[in-house]
Amino acid sequence: MRMRTLVSAAALTAASLVPVVATAAPSSAVTAHTWQRLAECESSGRWHVNTGNGYYGGLQISAGTWRAYGGRHFASLPHRASKHQQIKVANRIKAHQGWGAWPACSSRIGVR
Repeated sequence: MRMRTLVSAAALTAASLVPVVATAAPSSAVTAHTWQRLAECESSGRWHVNTGNGYYGGLQISAGTWRAYGGRHFASLPHRASKHQQIKVANRIKAHQGWGAWPACSSRIGVR
């Protein structure tokens, strides 16, 4: 009986040391809705647009920035990638450059 109590106590102690995994997104996470609002401003929400101005896709990302943040893993240029893939790269850009990567539109939609 004493052995069972010691094992149970050890198991309970070990379980309490396991880190808790948060299921909520961090406060710095950007929702798909926010990216959509930004795309509405940047490109009228046209995720596959190439207007010839040197910026591509819904979030108007330059080719150099796309490459620098791993976009070529998805497609050669942003407008050839899916909306989800463009957002994935945009999250990387935002993590390093902040909303300043989209200065006019981020200000217009009220994100900082």
